[in-house]
Amino acid sequence: MDSPADFSPELLNHLNGSCPLPDWGVIQAQGDDAANFLHNQLSNDVLLLPVGRSRLAAFCSAKGRMQASFILVKTAPDTVLLVLSLDLLAQTLKRLSMFVLRAKVKMSDATSQWQLRGFVGDSARALVGSSVPWQTTVQDGAHAVALYPAVLGESQIPRALWIAPAGHALPAGADVSTDVWVWAEVMSGVTLVSQAVFEAFVPQMLNYESVGGVNFKKGCYPGQEVVARSQFRGTLKRRTALVHSPVALAAGQDIFTPTDPEQPCATVVLCAARPDGQGFDALVSGTTESLQTGWRVGSSEGEALALLPLPYPLLADI
Repeated sequence: MDSPADFSPELLNHLNGSCPLPDWGVIQAQGDDAANFLHNQLSNDVLLLPVGRSRLAAFCSAKGRMQASFILVKTAPDTVLLVLSLDLLAQTLKRLSMFVLRAKVKMSDATSQWQLRGFVGDSARALVGSSVPWQTTVQDGAHAVALYPAVLGESQIPRALWIAPAGHALPAGADVSTDVWVWAEVMSGVTLVSQAVFEAFVPQMLNYESVGGVNFKKGCYPGQEVVARSQFRGTLKRRTALVHSPVALAAGQDIFTPTDPEQPCATVVLCAARPDGQGFDALVSGTTESLQTGWRVGSSEGEALALLPLPYPLLADI
């Protein structure tokens, strides 16, 4: 490998198959007011989400900080599934339930009722074809959600989330390890919030406005004013970048820059080892200014992180 941006041909051999997703869970919102209730709580439009379709959304504090994020799947007119990081499920369910009041909706932990599986490569293509991200294919009660692809140089590797009732027969195909799936997630540039970065970011700090996770035309929701102000007053000062690291990184870990050695300038969101053993790749959210001066691990004199091309264009702030 001549540079971190070079990917060995053997990497493509790892990226075909599926695996269970033990770190993700499911909250079910069911009732006549399910879509309207979620519409008033999340960063994206749920009210007009058609049955059988999917969407990315964030759940924020009053200060606009992300407390969770979801892949929403509307499975029936009165039912929406919220796929999220399992380590945030219990507290997110409790907090959402606090806002139900008189709404005709029941929020519940439905993780045991559904199978979650990640597909990558040709296995994902077999499920969702050439669908754009968040389009969903429904077959025999199972939903296959097209996700952002993993981008390796000139190659775009399809990814998909498969969600089906417990006991549903699995699609045929090879298995991949969960580690490979997480690495492909990193290389897609799109990830869900985990406990390690609870309330660390507003949605734009994870590039959510650029990957279909924020609707600026919908009505109010917790933190909406902060999110909108960040976008429309040109105050976006932090973004998520894709980086290569010679050492393993942990979600929530501080990153530094040589020009300001006392203050961390960025936070690790997700990291995974390259399947060929050539170091680690990570998503890191940090100040746009420090991106120009370089990022270091652990201290201003630590290992240097190398920037990789972001897999999608960023929506410019206004």
